[in-house]
Amino acid sequence: MDVTTILLFTTAAVASLFMAWVIGAGSSGATPFAPAVGANAISTMKAAFLVGILGFAGAVTQGGSVSEAVGTGLIDGVSLPASAVIVVLLIGAGLMAVGIYTGYPIATAFTVTGSVIGVGFALGGDPAWGKYVEIGAVWVLTPFVGGGIAYVIASVLPRSDVPEDVSVPILAGIVGVVVANLEFVFLASIGGTLAIAGATAVPVDGAAATAAISLALGTLVAIVVRWDVARDQAGGLRRFLLSLGALVAFSAGASQVGLAVGPLFPLLEEFSMVSPIALLLGGGVGILVGSWTSAPRMIKSISQEYASLGPRRSIATLVPSFLIAQTAVLLGVPVSFNEIVVSAIVGSGFAVAGGAGISPRKLGITVLAWIASFFVAFGLGYGSILLVGT
Repeated sequence: MDVTTILLFTTAAVASLFMAWVIGAGSSGATPFAPAVGANAISTMKAAFLVGILGFAGAVTQGGSVSEAVGTGLIDGVSLPASAVIVVLLIGAGLMAVGIYTGYPIATAFTVTGSVIGVGFALGGDPAWGKYVEIGAVWVLTPFVGGGIAYVIASVLPRSDVPEDVSVPILAGIVGVVVANLEFVFLASIGGTLAIAGATAVPVDGAAATAAISLALGTLVAIVVRWDVARDQAGGLRRFLLSLGALVAFSAGASQVGLAVGPLFPLLEEFSMVSPIALLLGGGVGILVGSWTSAPRMIKSISQEYASLGPRRSIATLVPSFLIAQTAVLLGVPVSFNEIVVSAIVGSGFAVAGGAGISPRKLGITVLAWIASFFVAFGLGYGSILLVGT
């Protein structure tokens, strides 16, 4: 292995770290707790501190799925060399930095995916049509599914015929069942999820035991939340909201770290001394530092400029955000947290006030920025390789 190759890999690793910092400062660091900040459930600085820690945890324990998809699943027939990886990461981070500076949440998933595909095509790679269909379906359906679920929840929570000591625990129970079935790296040897790991300890059929443990955890969470809301409604709603924010922040780290370190995965065959876990750790640290140093600006932008959020509407926003984020992690699909959370904010806003409080101009510019970021990144990636080669 010559010195030039080592220098290229080192440069690519630094670019990846910068990308992770930008992600922490932008989409991953801002969106998970933005609804809670908008509901005055937590301060901006505390939110940035917590989301950094939780994002790091998610990156290390769940980040492998999306990382592999970004690194090896978007282009067939070629593997990105170190020079191409540098181009991908600089394009993605640069466009994200523009979004942070202007206050508009450009979608990280769109920029990185676009640049990887553009670079791959320029290198002579073939389209991975199956993965594109999967990614496209998630991207297109997210606003409708997330916004629709948020609309339904926001419509139900304030109703007098559905007491909150009933509706909120039901939501908590659903979230608990999902948590029981999240896949974690540290549980891989015993099934991968809390429910399957628990099922291995009981002398019952595996599927039945897994379902029973999932339901038991969901029921336990629902009981605890019902007790908390019944004794202190305002405090109980606030604590449930913060718990949801924590889960979304964790999921953000699990998904978004792949956008930073995924492009490095094709290089691991040549640099066998570097493990995927080491890349995830580095990406998690970058996200943590980005969240702590620069996330407050974007948190304020999303929480205050898109809509006026209360605790119930924020809960309606975060429940679908968590569900969609974990679905994307399970499928190994790069997804934008800006798209997820903003869509849910809009859906809950229409349920509460018919869309009042939502800035159409801000929303329209954001959607255009999402679409344009993919095509701009694709063009920059394709053109850069043609100009400078590999």
